Formats: sequence, structure tokens, C-alpha cells
Amino acid sequence: MDIPEDEQAFLKDLVKTSRQKPHGVAWKDRDGTERQTVLSQAEVVRLNKIAAGLRVSKSETLRLAAHIPVQKPAKPA
Repeated sequence: MDIPEDEQAFLKDLVKTSRQKPHGVAWKDRDGTERQTVLSQAEVVRLNKIAAGLRVSKSETLRLAAHIPVQKPAKPA
């Protein structure tokens, strides 16, 4: 393929992720909406680590994360 090396790495990562078994996590959003988030193997490992540190379930961790405010980009002066 005749594309830059960083784009080749990106494409390899996409293929690698698509070959992994996806993990679905059901959780309830802050407005009560039922959600289903599909995670890659690497993401579920990281979520498990965070949830274990908080001593809550993966779904509870995502529910808590829904309350984290989104950082708005700074307006140019």
C-alpha cells in the first residue's frame, strides 16, 4: 500500500480490533435511558481495572462516567 506509515498503523489497529471478540456492557444513562456500549478487548480490560478500583460494576462505572462534565474547547481571544 502506498500510504503514510502512520495511516498504515491506524489501519492495522482497525483490523486487529475488528478481529477481537467485542464485549457489550449494558448500563443506564443519567437520564434513565438504557444503553449498550460495545468495547474492544483492550477497552474492557481498562474498564475492568477502573471498576475494580472503584469497587463497582462495569455498568455502574459507565453510569458514573456519564456525570463527568465535558470540557468545552477554549474560545480564541
